[in-house]
Amino acid sequence: MQKREHLLRYVCLAGFFCVVCLIFIARLVSIQIAGQDYYTETSGPKTYTRTEIIQAQRGNIYDCNGNALVSNTFSYDIYLDAGSLPRAAEDRNAILLSIVNTAKEYGNPDSFSLPENPFTVKEDTVALDSDFMETVYGRRLTKLLTDLNCPPQEDGTWKAEDLADGYDALRLRYGLIDSEGAKLYDEQDAGLLFALRLDMELRNFSAAEPYTILTDVSVELISRIMEGSTRGIRVSSESERVYNYPGTASHILGRVGRITEEDAEYYKELGYSMDAIVGVDGAEKAFEQYLHGVDGELTIVEDGYGNVVDQYVSREPVAGQHVYLTIDIELQKAAEKALADNIAMIAEKGAATDTLLDGEDANAGALTAVDANTGAVLAIASYPTYDLSTFSETYADLIKDETSPLFNRALEGTYAPGSTFKPGVAAAALQEGIITPYTEIQDLGQYTYYTDYQPKCWIYSPRYGMRTHGYVNVSEAIQVSCNYFFYDVGRQLTITKIDEYCEKYGLGQPTGIELSEKTGILAGPKYREENGKIWYDGDTLQAAIGQSDHLFTPLQINMYITTLLGGGDRLGAHILKETRDYFGEVLYEAQPQVVDSIHLDDVVVQTVQNAMKDVTENGSAARVFVNYPISVGGKTGTAQVSENSSDNATFIAFAPFDDPQIVATCVIEHGANGTDAGFAVRDLFDHYFFAGTEGEEGEG
Repeated sequence: MQKREHLLRYVCLAGFFCVVCLIFIARLVSIQIAGQDYYTETSGPKTYTRTEIIQAQRGNIYDCNGNALVSNTFSYDIYLDAGSLPRAAEDRNAILLSIVNTAKEYGNPDSFSLPENPFTVKEDTVALDSDFMETVYGRRLTKLLTDLNCPPQEDGTWKAEDLADGYDALRLRYGLIDSEGAKLYDEQDAGLLFALRLDMELRNFSAAEPYTILTDVSVELISRIMEGSTRGIRVSSESERVYNYPGTASHILGRVGRITEEDAEYYKELGYSMDAIVGVDGAEKAFEQYLHGVDGELTIVEDGYGNVVDQYVSREPVAGQHVYLTIDIELQKAAEKALADNIAMIAEKGAATDTLLDGEDANAGALTAVDANTGAVLAIASYPTYDLSTFSETYADLIKDETSPLFNRALEGTYAPGSTFKPGVAAAALQEGIITPYTEIQDLGQYTYYTDYQPKCWIYSPRYGMRTHGYVNVSEAIQVSCNYFFYDVGRQLTITKIDEYCEKYGLGQPTGIELSEKTGILAGPKYREENGKIWYDGDTLQAAIGQSDHLFTPLQINMYITTLLGGGDRLGAHILKETRDYFGEVLYEAQPQVVDSIHLDDVVVQTVQNAMKDVTENGSAARVFVNYPISVGGKTGTAQVSENSSDNATFIAFAPFDDPQIVATCVIEHGANGTDAGFAVRDLFDHYFFAGTEGEEGEG
């Protein structure tokens, strides 16, 4: 009986044990298998996903021969991400000090520069830097101090005690002192941290606005920094533009930079991120649509502590197209040197004479060259110029320079054409039958057709012995630049016809070039009426010789002569040759385009061309092109600017005479004599026709 009772007890215990085991096994199965998704969803570690823009590689800019003018170099920057940076002041300060100290020990000294601290403390007296307060960040600092209950007085300055209170409030805000005013860091670290923290705040450091703390850092420095805490620290690869011909073609190439406030809406509609790098001016801006490419996207996964647990490229970037310009960089270099040398020569010669206003004040100008058959721009020089590779360092001096080196005189400077306008009037008068190639007009010195305005020919003055040109035909009038002849022809032609032809020539009209340009002013009743003024009969006489209200850019004058040579077909100027993709395949190729036309008979064109050849062989420009190896056609122009400065000098030319290939225009501010502006054109022709040959240096 006892044995039976013990056996029953063991069976019951075993059964109970088996039941318990089955319960545990069932529960375990439920947890491990059936309930896995539930526990993964409810109890797993939380992660956060965000995206960053991967900047597309910007396309390069080449000249017409494939020489790289602007290319890219890549560098690494370290920036702070507000979303994952610790919020506690003590922790933020620790990370900042760690980054800076590591950079000082292992990095390039140029990769880190302490932001400007507008506060100076001397003997417990706090002051603000007045120059800093004039900047946009100074205005933000004023608002910041006002928000801290330390507003300025009505005159914009602070009471000493208020400024000191504001300074202490910021130090407390940044965790540099405690609530009792006790210092928490030594003087050096406190100064560094204050400058950094204030700069971060003034630059709107936030989740939307990262803060770049180190630029152009090495891989070694990145590794050293990342050995410690990586919370809030990010590394970005930045592309920077490299100018392979520093100081050359700066006005053509232009710069890149961040999107400006006035352009923000435009680029936003195009899908650009607001921190994108875009063209600011020049070719960089004109061809932004080709150069920019399509930015990619990097997806970053972080845990709840801000640590990156995964990252991957969710959208591949597409590189921008390469842009090929029509300019030849060697010809461009020659043009810039020729222009600079010409201006220096005129100024030196003018200073050596006893006569005032004889060119001694010449200090600026422009030189342009265009393919006569296609309208392709071969060179654009503006003097003085600047160096794009040092633009950031020299900007303050450039902007203060009275000669305005940043101003592109070739495309945005407008000048009276002077006598270079006369071939256009001559062509119009010949085409309209007002004169023939053989019509002669007697120069009487003073033109007396109108009683209220009787201008004189330039040669009819005491300086030239009150001489006249006598009887001259149109070719001779162009050769000797007889004002009297064109007074009479202009009156008969009328200002209406002059303007009709000149508009077709492209004067006062956009040239078609892709870069920013001024359209100038075509003198006439229409312009006067638009400005509330009256056009008088005598104004037509001045307009006919290139004076009055006429103001044109050097490139406009260039294209007007190109139109005359082309029989009245006006070609659009263009500086874009073609675009290619990353692999070199041509995606777009520019073609010559006739943008307007006015018929000029062959005899008209030949008459004007022959007259311009006489200018360079027997006329006012003969001393420039004496014994030149090829025949050249040209025209000089001199236009009065003011009574207190030398006249502007203008020269236009084309070559070779029998088959024009290149047309060039030079304008020198205060150059005094149009002939002297021809030396830059001659030097340009030297390079164009003779570079690499025995005649490379040309004459003189």
